[in-house]
Amino acid sequence: MLRDRNLIPLSHQHQHVLTLCVRLDRAIQAGGIDLESWQAEIQDHFEGEVCVHFAAEEQVLFPVAGQMARLRATVDELRAEHDALRQLFARAAERSLELSSLADFVERLARHIRKEERELFEGMQKLMTADQLSKLGAALNEALKQATQTCPLPHKSSM
Repeated sequence: MLRDRNLIPLSHQHQHVLTLCVRLDRAIQAGGIDLESWQAEIQDHFEGEVCVHFAAEEQVLFPVAGQMARLRATVDELRAEHDALRQLFARAAERSLELSSLADFVERLARHIRKEERELFEGMQKLMTADQLSKLGAALNEALKQATQTCPLPHKSSM
């Protein structure tokens, strides 16, 4: 299904992160991976884009989708996945991911993005009117634009 123009900014961000996942997966498969530099890049992605992306989804997208009975369980799963992914991003920031947890991170993040794209976004496009999607898009654009505060990662003590 073609992505509705109002969801495209989030889909573009998904593409950026999927590119990271592909690059990291290839590096893992090739062997001799530099854990320090990859964890630094993961941290940069979180601080530069992912934290704002998560916030926009949690504050704007998920509340709207959660009002639709057919999407409620998916939204609950995605919220829980955000929490688990934040923990992994925090471990990368602390440089405490081992090779196996780095591979797990790649798989979880890619699976999460596919779920948002294939289940949540497509479901919303089927269930919402063009006007509702337009209002959602305006709210998402505002949330992405207004995100000037840093997004804190969980502290080790809370993991």
